[in-house]
Amino acid sequence: MSLLDRMLTLDRRWIFLVVAVAVTVPLFLHLEQKIEITQESRGVFEGLSGLPAGARVIMACDFDPGSAAEVQPMAIAFLKFALSHRLRVIIMGLWPQGPMQADLALRDALRDPAVVAVAPQYGIDYINLGFQSGNEIVIQRMGSNIPAVFPRDSRGRPIAEFPIMENVRSFDAFEFVFNVSAGYPGTVEWVQFAGDRFHATIGSGTTAVSAPLYYTYFPTQVAGVLGGMKGAAEFETLTGFSGKGTAFMLSQSFAHIVVILFILLGNATYFLGRRRKAATPQEVAG
Repeated sequence: MSLLDRMLTLDRRWIFLVVAVAVTVPLFLHLEQKIEITQESRGVFEGLSGLPAGARVIMACDFDPGSAAEVQPMAIAFLKFALSHRLRVIIMGLWPQGPMQADLALRDALRDPAVVAVAPQYGIDYINLGFQSGNEIVIQRMGSNIPAVFPRDSRGRPIAEFPIMENVRSFDAFEFVFNVSAGYPGTVEWVQFAGDRFHATIGSGTTAVSAPLYYTYFPTQVAGVLGGMKGAAEFETLTGFSGKGTAFMLSQSFAHIVVILFILLGNATYFLGRRRKAATPQEVAG
């Protein structure tokens, strides 16, 4: 059997295997990939980096484990940067799984040496208010009475017990809102009800499939947008906290190269096969 025949009859499982290797191997290589920074990603960083120590920020986690591969690195980098710069972080979610994903991000962030050096304390420097049902109605109510919307934190303790929640009544108590979104409710609702109505400054971190919609809000309605895994890698680069976003981008690049090579090889094999079939009758006739 010729090489062309082998390529024409190649079992597709070999292709899946090669792609799997291309995705996995870069995770164990100490390679650096240049990350081009977009203005949308820079907007999130600049909105956050310009805040003074002690400023309160909201991290609204509106995603679930299914989209964590893309947006969880954003949440981790955000927490590392905010806590290491002594910003006070209030975590909440309009998705039931969101605050739980935030706890996982916190676990990673609190192990970082830059954060450990600051020694942030729960209830003073950060707090998780948990999930609240109601979608955009929750955001609307937060504009006038946050303690009524979140009377207790995710652990069941009254928020009046925590210094971080002192004098917090509305969005006026916050300098920045970072929404990590994977759909509805998410950035659209935060823009409509917190940004447009209560003039909150909003940054968005979202999945790649949703990013084109949110880019239209930049820079008038959102300070910036992190789009998909690339947005996460860009934010990690800007903050200096490299993590899974940067590592996954390298794997993604290798996988794209392999897929492109297979497409080129497949097309070349197809056209060579057609030429051979077209030439065969003439050879027989001769």
